[in-house]
Amino acid sequence: MDRLSPIRTRLWEKLGAYMDDSQIQFVFRAYQFAARAHEGQTRQSGIPYICHPLAVAEILADLHLDAKTISAAIMHDIIEDTEISKHELAQHFGNDVADMVDGVSKLAQVKFNNQMEKEATNLRKMLMAMTQDVRIIIIKLGDRLHNMRTLAALKPEKQRRIARETLDIYAPIANRLGMNELRLELEKLGFMYLYPDRYRVLSEAVDRVRGNRRDIIERIETELQENLRENIPHVKVLGRQKHLYSLYKKMRFKHLNFGEVLDVYAFRIIVNDVMECYQALGIIHSLYNPIPGKFKDYIALPKSNGYQSLHTILVGPHGVPIEVQIRTREMDKISEHGLAAHWSYKQGNDHSGAQRRAREWLRQLLENQKMAGTPTEFLENIKIDLFPDEVYVFTPKGRVITLPYGATPIDFAYAIHSQVGNHCVSALVDHEEVSLATQLISGQQVEIITDENSRPDPNWLNFVATARARNQIRHALKTLEKDEVIALGKKLMQTTLKQYHTSLHEFGRKQIQSLLKEMHVENIEALYEKIGSGRVLAPIVCRILFENNDTRPQKKGFRNMLGHLLPGWLKSKPRPEALTIQGTEGMAIRFAGCCQPIPGDPIRGLITSGRGIVVHTDDCKNVKAAKKDKGAWVSVRWDEQPKREFPVTIRTYINNKRGTLATVAAAISEMEANIENVEIQQKNAKISTTEFTISVKNRQHLAQIIRHVRNLDCVRQVFRIKH
Repeated sequence: MDRLSPIRTRLWEKLGAYMDDSQIQFVFRAYQFAARAHEGQTRQSGIPYICHPLAVAEILADLHLDAKTISAAIMHDIIEDTEISKHELAQHFGNDVADMVDGVSKLAQVKFNNQMEKEATNLRKMLMAMTQDVRIIIIKLGDRLHNMRTLAALKPEKQRRIARETLDIYAPIANRLGMNELRLELEKLGFMYLYPDRYRVLSEAVDRVRGNRRDIIERIETELQENLRENIPHVKVLGRQKHLYSLYKKMRFKHLNFGEVLDVYAFRIIVNDVMECYQALGIIHSLYNPIPGKFKDYIALPKSNGYQSLHTILVGPHGVPIEVQIRTREMDKISEHGLAAHWSYKQGNDHSGAQRRAREWLRQLLENQKMAGTPTEFLENIKIDLFPDEVYVFTPKGRVITLPYGATPIDFAYAIHSQVGNHCVSALVDHEEVSLATQLISGQQVEIITDENSRPDPNWLNFVATARARNQIRHALKTLEKDEVIALGKKLMQTTLKQYHTSLHEFGRKQIQSLLKEMHVENIEALYEKIGSGRVLAPIVCRILFENNDTRPQKKGFRNMLGHLLPGWLKSKPRPEALTIQGTEGMAIRFAGCCQPIPGDPIRGLITSGRGIVVHTDDCKNVKAAKKDKGAWVSVRWDEQPKREFPVTIRTYINNKRGTLATVAAAISEMEANIENVEIQQKNAKISTTEFTISVKNRQHLAQIIRHVRNLDCVRQVFRIKH
């Protein structure tokens, strides 16, 4: 146990600096309890296991966390790795400590299909517990940091897996909570173990150039210090070193070389209050020329993790760029320790900016968890939500909405309210209409145009940037799809029964219950859903219904009254009732991409298991084989006034000259048709073969477009194609 002495000594010294005797005694009891529980256990390196939780407690003691949190850190592996239960822990140390320890513990007794599912499920459990007590994630971050510091004892493959998880999940969480100092060390260690060669090469390169830069850094620091102290006596100026992982990310994602990313000299100016921040900004802007568009005011508009500073980039001596951050001492403390800076044993108030923003993020996590279908999907959403960069945009009433970099008007709409997103049809950015996939920029004003009859488009999932938007879209689509499938199933059932001049209302309750039991469904809506999704055909359901009642409803009228007297060739079969297609049925009725049916085309519907009805043209080549299965088809017809436009593809052979493509596109637009896609299939010196996918109302509209395009001098030939 000699190896424990230095760790214990450091921990008691750090706790003694901010805790009273009763609190230290509480922590000491937790240490004794954990030491007995872990007795005989060792880590991979061979050292006593208790050294690890003590080291985690020491990391949290540096952040001045309260006695209960330090105690929970010392006992954080007890439930997972020993026989002690949460109930027993609560009896000795109270429910708060027991809940924190349980929140950090993994789901050891559950079997998982793969490593990703295991990690996702454990993370989900911890983050959900964290919504009740944010100290849980602080303990987990301390646990992960010490594990990273001691990662050398593990095999390289496990090192890489843990390092990647650290860079993908835990470092971004630390950043989201504003715990910058801890994040930087997690990133450094994660980078070192995941990419050891890249880390070594970049580290050596930085060391080589650091000496060459020292003179110019000292000169700029002196100039800043002298000019600022004339008006702000207690100002502090610090030169900042660029961190290796930050340099690596800039080189990789911005495609910059080493010289370009290191060619910026970074400084931090620390003052007493906010007024002095703006005063310092004015002084340095008069000393060096600011670069237009490179000023950011995170004091007026703090980041979502509570970070506040003024950022500016200037042109310094010899034309070198100077990056300056200006902040107060309190802001600097929050920048380094984030949420933990507000959770010391003396403070612990819930009203700080960092805590308020952290709790808002946790509230969104809880909302995302409710909508996520699987732990893996939840993990995907977390990764999206941890994206670090942000943009600040405004509603028409001036409210500031914070979104991640790359966010679109759809993300903005869902940030306002789920119903605004669900009914969004277009967006105005700075009073001009833009595509819903447009990436927003800080400072823009965004207005969302809605329509009560509109619904989310599945294609939105391809470009939204926030987990909230992604979850709300998926949730709405699932809800809509279910409702649409039920409505379609009901319609198909009614249509089939109508062929026999009857309806479900003519069958008794017992008869319906008997049908539901045989179809293995609980209620009539579930039966409709089964029919609408194509998992069972309506004629088969009707046949079972008739057989269960030992009767088939007879068609009414004189012919049926004398039916038993008529010869077989005079007995008519029920005529299929056609299902009317409006185009607004949603995902329960889909339109085949192979033949692209449009109103006016003869059509038929193919019932496909799990996909509802797929509408094809009657002459579609891809459905000849399926025609043999008569039960799979349903009779369909177009509504007299379809409620939407439909995509169709036309092929053009046009003269290969400058401007001809634009001429054809303009001609299509003149006929009030939207161009959805353009593909140049083949090109030679004289003729270009180009396919346009356009939206049309019906066959008549398409014919008008083809005639108009055919009259152009540059067009040799134009016709509709089916794939």
